[in-house]
Amino acid sequence: MKKIKYYLDTTIFNFVFAEGDQEKKDITFKLFRDLPLMAEGIYISDEVIREISRAPEVRKAQLEGLLREITPLLLEIDLETEKLAERYIQEGIIPERYRGDALHIAVAVVNGIEALVSWNFEHIVKLKTRVMVNGVNRLLGYHEIEICSPEEVIEV
Repeated sequence: MKKIKYYLDTTIFNFVFAEGDQEKKDITFKLFRDLPLMAEGIYISDEVIREISRAPEVRKAQLEGLLREITPLLLEIDLETEKLAERYIQEGIIPERYRGDALHIAVAVVNGIEALVSWNFEHIVKLKTRVMVNGVNRLLGYHEIEICSPEEVIEV
């Protein structure tokens, strides 16, 4: 099987420390265990770092420790990424107030990542987002991206 590049948004890291949803927590642990074996690369962006920096101190320390353990590759958010994220917002794919979600998708697309993995079912992992993001991507000459939950990536 061909190895692919995976982008993980902040929700993936948060679920390692989530309380109350043991099933998602278990799946997330399995993702972190299995992904290095099946991925060409595991990526995050400046937006993940920004979102983690806004967490309460205890959670922030936990998340930063997890990042050191996982050692994902960091992608920068540049002007091209900002413009693509803005287009997703203009097209009504992601609401303006959730610009960070648009940035997660855009940075993965601009950098040629094949799959974005998220637990965000409100704005990212949903049919409307998949279809509309890939429509905009085709229109603008970008590749299509798989947007999926951890359950779709690992063997549960």
